[in-house]
Amino acid sequence: MPRDSPDSESGEVTRLLEAVKQEGRLAEDSLMELVYGELHRLARSRLSHEAHAPTLNPTALVNEAWLRLQSKPEFSNRRHFFGAAAEAMRRVLVDRARAHKRLKRGEGQAPLDLAFIDPPWNPPDLDILALDEALAKLAAESPQKAHLVELRFFAGLTYEESADTLGVSRATAERWWIYARAFLYAELHDAGEAGHA
Repeated sequence: MPRDSPDSESGEVTRLLEAVKQEGRLAEDSLMELVYGELHRLARSRLSHEAHAPTLNPTALVNEAWLRLQSKPEFSNRRHFFGAAAEAMRRVLVDRARAHKRLKRGEGQAPLDLAFIDPPWNPPDLDILALDEALAKLAAESPQKAHLVELRFFAGLTYEESADTLGVSRATAERWWIYARAFLYAELHDAGEAGHA
């Protein structure tokens, strides 16, 4: 869950999510007003790590993610909503990377270090498409670990916030994180080797 929000705000988000199911557009507008600042902070954090999205600013990322969220099924609570927001931002960035990809995959990419997945991180040459493919492989093996990466890397959540969103202990989240980092490192390292062969 995003940064230590007061219980009253958390309850209000959940109440508005319920109202959206009943009232539609008016409740959607109220929900957007309430969560916009947090979504914008998440987008700004995510874009600070993106060298390949110079035409996308935090406001545009929030707007595109919001449009995707509107086509999703109903959200049960604040955690569910922000988890979906992290996934929507990831999809926007991946789609943008695919649309703007000029170089053949792997060409000109620097080898990735194991520390790449720990925020704060600002690598200049991240191949977001390779990361997305590696995350898809991780999700096939362990959806919860892949979701943890989305929450930490794409939404910038802490261990505590991610564990809360996933409904697990911090210790479990940390163990999953260690595994996910090693898995993604191996996948991206193998992809980098294949791209340079």
